[in-house]
Amino acid sequence: MVKIGDPGDIKCAIGLMSGTSMDGVDAALVYTDGVRVERLGPSLTLPYSSEMRDALKEAIHIASASAVPVDTPAEIKLIEQELTDWHAEAVRELLLVTGQDADSIDVIGFHGQTISHRPERGWTWQIGDGGRLAGQTGIKVINDFRTADMAAGGEGAPMVPIYHAAQMARINRYKTVAVLNLGGVANVTWLSFEKDTADPQMVAFDTGPGNAALDDWAQLHTNESYDIDGNLSARGISHEEVVMGMMASSYFDDAPPKTLDRDDFNTQAVRGLSAEDGAATLADFIVESVVAAQSHFPIPPEAWYVCGGGRHNKTLMRRLRRRMPVLVDPVEVIGMRGDALEAEAFAFLAVRSERGLPLSYPQTTGCKAPTTGGKTHLPKKRPATLRK
Repeated sequence: MVKIGDPGDIKCAIGLMSGTSMDGVDAALVYTDGVRVERLGPSLTLPYSSEMRDALKEAIHIASASAVPVDTPAEIKLIEQELTDWHAEAVRELLLVTGQDADSIDVIGFHGQTISHRPERGWTWQIGDGGRLAGQTGIKVINDFRTADMAAGGEGAPMVPIYHAAQMARINRYKTVAVLNLGGVANVTWLSFEKDTADPQMVAFDTGPGNAALDDWAQLHTNESYDIDGNLSARGISHEEVVMGMMASSYFDDAPPKTLDRDDFNTQAVRGLSAEDGAATLADFIVESVVAAQSHFPIPPEAWYVCGGGRHNKTLMRRLRRRMPVLVDPVEVIGMRGDALEAEAFAFLAVRSERGLPLSYPQTTGCKAPTTGGKTHLPKKRPATLRK
């Protein structure tokens, strides 16, 4: 069982997330003590320009050639500065939407952009300058959420499950559920609640590929950055032998905790197929990898709730529903915000970090013991009205 924590003072926090789909910065306002979510404020997405997406892809390409993430190349440092500036703009936009000033915000949780994730080598690499963001916004920033977990023997991911647990303890109607995030990489949080307790049993891991390969395929064949509404994959015929070949990877049999990098599964296996058939085959691969994940749950869930960009793909959702024996719905049906959920989670994690509460657990990342983390950056010049 995972202990979420004891109640504390409610803070006003902004969470920022830029996922492996690299479509933009998600920003969300959350009122939380890092244990309870009192209420949610507005959220928004600041889409990246095509130039910014290309720059991030270049950073990933450079990082893939690195043995370890040290001596950051000058090219990546420039991209990191630009990325940080996009996040600062997202904060400003969110404050305009809410009508608030910087002095009303206690902390920003800044995930940054993952450009390489290699737990088998003992490191993960997120870019994003926390000090620069604090200076530009005038708000305390906490970032670097994953390093402490890896130092404690963890995979460094996934980090969001404790937020899933806090939210599901508040609003879920079932004893046992699975929360599936269809981002660039797909991950799942399995939760089981005993009666009259908010502290669940929890298992979390990356199920396999998410939208990344399908996005790349759509970009290559349609010049769109993703398979809009699943229309491309809906028109194709899935090649079962290709799906089964991809499912032969030992990853799917490995026991959790386990995590993936964005490009561990790519479009190579569907090269030579038509645009439509390649998309349909990749969509089926995503679905089958999620189905296979059930073998690692202690007991089957009574419902699946889906967040992340993949829930907008009607082909993926239709095929998931066809393959699952229970309810499969977007998280909106229980009042959660699928596009903002990970940004909300990093606001929540920032407050937990301030309180010294665990961000990761042996059941979620494989760390040796519940582990806190995060690095704090204070603005050098704080606005006169900024709360102490």
